[in-house]
Amino acid sequence: MRTDAVILGTAFGYLALLFVVAAWGDRRAEQGRSLIGSPTVYALSIAVYCTAWTFYGSVGRAAEHGPSFLLIYLGPTLAMLLAPVVIRKMVRIAARQRITSIADFISARYGKSTSLGALVALMALICITPYIALQLKAITVSHAVLVNYPNTADTTLVDERFWLDKSLWVALVLAVFIILFGTRHLDASERHEGMVAAIALESLVKLIAFMAVGIFVVFVLYEGPSALFTSVATMPDVAEKMGLSSVPGGATGWVGMLILAFLAFLTLPRQFQVLVVENVDEQHLARASWLFPLYMLLINLFVIPIAFAGLMLGASAGDSDSFVLTLPLSAGLEGLPLLVFIGGLSAATGMVIVETIALSTMVSNQLVMPLLLRTQRLHLSTSGELAGWLLGIRRIAIVLILLLGYLYHALIGDSYSLVTIGLVSFAGVAQFAPALLIGLYWRSATRQGATAGLIAGFLVWCYTLLLPGFAQSGWLDASFLTQGPWGISWLMPYRLFGLEDWDIYSHALLWSMLANVGLLIGVSLFTRPTPLEQTQAALFTEALHPNLQTTSLWKGQTTQGALKELLIRYLGNQVTQRVFNQSINKNDYRSDEPATADLITRSEQALAGSLGSASARVLINSVVRGEALDLESILSILDTTSQTLEYNRRLEQKSQELLAVSDELRSANEQLRELDRLKDEFVAMVSHELRTPLTSIRAFAEILRDSEQLPDEKRQHFLGVIVHESQRLSRLIEEILDLARLESGRLTLHPVTLDLAALARQSIDAVARLHEDRGITLDISLEADPAMVVGDQDRLEQVIINLLDNASKFADRQQPQVRLALYRHRNHFRLSVEDNGPGISADERERVFEKFHQIQQSGETPRGRPKGSGLGLPISRGIIAHLGGRLWVEDAKTLGGACLTLELPAAPSESTPQTAPE
Repeated sequence: MRTDAVILGTAFGYLALLFVVAAWGDRRAEQGRSLIGSPTVYALSIAVYCTAWTFYGSVGRAAEHGPSFLLIYLGPTLAMLLAPVVIRKMVRIAARQRITSIADFISARYGKSTSLGALVALMALICITPYIALQLKAITVSHAVLVNYPNTADTTLVDERFWLDKSLWVALVLAVFIILFGTRHLDASERHEGMVAAIALESLVKLIAFMAVGIFVVFVLYEGPSALFTSVATMPDVAEKMGLSSVPGGATGWVGMLILAFLAFLTLPRQFQVLVVENVDEQHLARASWLFPLYMLLINLFVIPIAFAGLMLGASAGDSDSFVLTLPLSAGLEGLPLLVFIGGLSAATGMVIVETIALSTMVSNQLVMPLLLRTQRLHLSTSGELAGWLLGIRRIAIVLILLLGYLYHALIGDSYSLVTIGLVSFAGVAQFAPALLIGLYWRSATRQGATAGLIAGFLVWCYTLLLPGFAQSGWLDASFLTQGPWGISWLMPYRLFGLEDWDIYSHALLWSMLANVGLLIGVSLFTRPTPLEQTQAALFTEALHPNLQTTSLWKGQTTQGALKELLIRYLGNQVTQRVFNQSINKNDYRSDEPATADLITRSEQALAGSLGSASARVLINSVVRGEALDLESILSILDTTSQTLEYNRRLEQKSQELLAVSDELRSANEQLRELDRLKDEFVAMVSHELRTPLTSIRAFAEILRDSEQLPDEKRQHFLGVIVHESQRLSRLIEEILDLARLESGRLTLHPVTLDLAALARQSIDAVARLHEDRGITLDISLEADPAMVVGDQDRLEQVIINLLDNASKFADRQQPQVRLALYRHRNHFRLSVEDNGPGISADERERVFEKFHQIQQSGETPRGRPKGSGLGLPISRGIIAHLGGRLWVEDAKTLGGACLTLELPAAPSESTPQTAPE
């Protein structure tokens, strides 16, 4: 049954679960088994960006303004893509300087300015109050819808009975949670591990709840996406709401909202808290840079289907913030609406918890602490008394911040939708972006420039967005919006200086950023930074320098005793002892001994983590004689390190060059060894080939010399053998010479345009008698006739004859067949010679072009063994290569044996043909 008692019991039971998870996380941290040491938990904690605005308001904005809601999530996606160069730099700076908040970060960048830190803290308090009110409003509205549906929910606060307002009690319960788990330590830069664990759990709960609604709408109400979009197609007025024409301000509004979301993601106090302060390892950014955008994709996956379904069921766009709840309620469900309420509660409470911790830290360190440091009583307090004071101040600040958010919700919250309230805060905190981002990369930005820019941007934001909210709520005259102050139309806050047809947020962002960035740069160019500003500027802009983290920044002098007394007074004995143990050995402590620069730096960092960098600076200066390292010293350290790095880089480069030269020498040496081996092998093969005919000639000559009575028949036979072997020896010597000329590049060719078909016929005639003797059947196919190529006639004839001779040697012994084919292939002519022999295996096809290599077929008889030197094919390939062609071996397609194919480019058409002589 959906009763108020069940709903409240479930809600407070869920909050009790958060208490348990947070307590467990803190206990694990004390045991040294951190829960937040995981990049996944870190990414889920960043999802605190998805507040009640996302859970309820995204559907509302989609119903009213179409796809413009996506820009709120594309901006953070862009920021996470830049995480390696922007967020990583912020994380490293915060870790080194013990930064506690975005106000502390900006203050530290501009010379640890107390006034600038206070200004940022005040601006954050004013800008975020409406955002906290948004979360309280979301809880109130969702509870009212859940209890009263289908009746109209009355969420108006009755002044006389404010104690019955559920949002007030939610605010108080959250205050208790934040006090217990957000202010356990004075050091605000220490991790709130229990809180982060609870936030990660809430991120999962709200994702599951929202996706459950989406799945219900798409697959239960409409039985699938196709059915849903088919229904939308029958209602053109609903479909039109999702077009780009619904985006406020058109293309300008699209770009403006993207920039606004990008800047706000980096400057919202809660995002700075989880992105930077709570980061335990900058390597976690690698996973978060894709896991967080994936989370946003999933939680927005069903926004448009839910908005479509709500509009088609007849709900008005004005009630669209509640579609996530009313759709399951309209189906008569009980469990799913309760899960949705818990999901929305998770989204709202997660934001309030982290935002309030960040704001209370800023109030304590940037507003209250500088005032306390000026009181005499504070300096007389001893033994960590101040720690109790500051924790009390932060706890009071938490309660006051939540009550301030509740008050805004009660007085003004009904004038805006959830998204509208959120975007007002976005535009406000975006004013921190110029001072933060420009300060990270431009060393010349000064405190005066940053202060002027912040004040100007904040005033423009107040005028163009904050004050119109009061006018819409009745606290200011409505003519302020419609006519402008004193009736001056060009001062209308939504049409400042006559700029019309822009959405109000892009309009406010444009004018505020012009004022902010313009004054920051302009004033910085005409003011001189203090030495401390210059030092901090160097440290911030060079934050990713590899040696910066080991640099000690102090050159002043003080004693160990004075420094220890200061830390005990403000931080207590336990923290002081931990700081001293990190810098010096326990037995080396002497109260009158000078403190090392490292001890002074660590002491300032410890004070900065508890009191803020500006206050820590004041306190360190009260006991240290001298200053921190000035700009020249910092730059000298950086320059020296850079020179060392450059020297090391050059040494490494030279080493790599030497290794490369060594590899080249080794390769050359191996090539020389191979050439030497090939030379020896070539000489051995040539000697063997020459010795064979010489041996025959000598043997038969000796027989003729010594046998005077030799019959004439035998004498003629022996003389024939001597003549044959002499001819063979001459051919071998000529082939060796040809090969030598080819390899040395001295082979002389006489290329002319000739007919390859005619040359093929001439070569066939030359070997016809040989083929007849061997009983070879020759098949001729001249598809291309004429086939004009550029070549050396004698050398080409030598190649063709060699191919025909080889084919005849390898043809089948019983029925030898050879086939010569000439055909055109694209811009080339191919001449192939096939045989019907056993063929050539794949691993032998390149080896046949090696010098003196002859294929041995198993089981061959002496008659079948090919005769020759083994130089014909290498020489033939060399000749064809010199003529711009190629020669290779493949399987015979017709006869089934081996096929040697030569390919030559066709002669240019303008060449004059020269036919080979018959």
